[in-house]
Amino acid sequence: MVRSMLFAGIGGFIGTILRFLVSKYFQIHFDTVFPWGTLIINIAGCLLIGVFLGIFEKGFIMSSEWRLFFTVGICGGFTTFSSFSNDSYMLLQNKEILKFSLYAGMSFVFGIVSVLIGKNLIETI
Repeated sequence: MVRSMLFAGIGGFIGTILRFLVSKYFQIHFDTVFPWGTLIINIAGCLLIGVFLGIFEKGFIMSSEWRLFFTVGICGGFTTFSSFSNDSYMLLQNKEILKFSLYAGMSFVFGIVSVLIGKNLIETI
């Protein structure tokens, strides 16, 4: 159990650092109230978890600890659903209904599509 927690925790640390760097990049390079950084992070995280799931289903031998490292750890630390929820709330609070609708809709649709793409990328190998 401790070993599994360490794998997930180290992966989470890496995912969190990656999320911080990507988010900072978008804050520096895009002057907008639309939360592009969070949107891109969530879509990329969905793509990554789809790739990992495809790898696991393809039969590549990987221990349960490494699966935790990649999915719960890296993807869990990288994706930002709580940030998504906060960004959505801020858009609603600022009465940015159209931006909220686009953001929530794009996050949901592109997130699901990205999981499928990631999984299918591995299935074609």
